[in-house]
Amino acid sequence: MTIVEILGVASSLSLLAGWRLYLTILATGIAMFFGWLPLPEHLKALQILANPWVLGVAAAGTLAEFLADKIAWVDSIWDGIHGIIRPLGGALLALALVDSSDPAWQVIAFLLGGGGALLSHGAKATTRAVVNVSPEPYSNAVVSTGEDVAAGGLLALAIAYPPLAIVIALLLAIAAVIVIIALRRLLRNIKATLKKALGDAEVGAQRTEREIEAVQSTGTGRWKDERHGRPPSPGS
Repeated sequence: MTIVEILGVASSLSLLAGWRLYLTILATGIAMFFGWLPLPEHLKALQILANPWVLGVAAAGTLAEFLADKIAWVDSIWDGIHGIIRPLGGALLALALVDSSDPAWQVIAFLLGGGGALLSHGAKATTRAVVNVSPEPYSNAVVSTGEDVAAGGLLALAIAYPPLAIVIALLLAIAAVIVIIALRRLLRNIKATLKKALGDAEVGAQRTEREIEAVQSTGTGRWKDERHGRPPSPGS
């Protein structure tokens, strides 16, 4: 692979790791195990991902993530736990794919890989926070299944066609930024709407309380007048 292809694959894997970390490691390891992802000599150390034990752990993590991601609020807890794990995993994947003899490229790859994974993780977590507000129970599973299909398809494309990996990485990064901006605005609008609704409800409750107090006060005045044999006051 050329340096552009290596950077493209590294970027794609990092961004997808922020989305589906264990699936990314599992798919990369399987591709290396069967020789679908040929590595230059200086990247032979990355063959550790093809180790059966690593593949087994990655498969278990993929299954756990697949199940947890389908349950409302459990997915948000899962995302919270992986708020550090995914960016770190993406950074390490990117770091492993660059030439270890060049420290400058290693630092750049680590920072960009971690930043890319954090970006896609933020888009995923924000999306789930919005979806979890939905009252019906199926939207979460539908969105999660769509993410599974998209992540698997993009992983297959990046591994099978390394020249396309840089395009995939750019599209993922742009999509993540757009999603984060759009969902932040949506969350602000929802927050403002809820705040207004709660404020109107509070004003209504205070008005009702004042009306009840006025009625009680009127009734008390009439009762005192009748007790002392006085005619009711005009205000009663």
